[in-house]
Amino acid sequence: MADVASLNPRWRGTLPDHLGMVHEVVAPGHVTGHFKVEKHHMAANGYLHAASIIALVDSACGIGSMTALPEGATGFTTLELKTNYLGSAQDGTVTCEARLTHGGRTTQVWDATATHVESGKVLALFRCTQMILYPR
Repeated sequence: MADVASLNPRWRGTLPDHLGMVHEVVAPGHVTGHFKVEKHHMAANGYLHAASIIALVDSACGIGSMTALPEGATGFTTLELKTNYLGSAQDGTVTCEARLTHGGRTTQVWDATATHVESGKVLALFRCTQMILYPR
């Protein structure tokens, strides 16, 4: 099982690193993280790019999937993801909280919420389904 101290350094040079993501809580079925809104998170219209939020919540769910693999599983891959956007931001900090909703032998379903810290406004609701991989 991964822990938060070992995870953040593993991001170096990857998309989560470039976006400045930090994960604080990594526990069975529960992951939290955040990033400070910077220019590289923005779309051309001056608001937070939708893909920045996806990267945050999807990364948290991926970390969660790694820590919740059933015995004998070697990994996972995303089957489906869905996001409902409820707002945007131009500054501040965006946090996420991801929770395991279904942890089966062949699939996992994760739900995550992205929230703007300063306003308390929920920016997005996210759900993904992961297929659990086993050796052939």
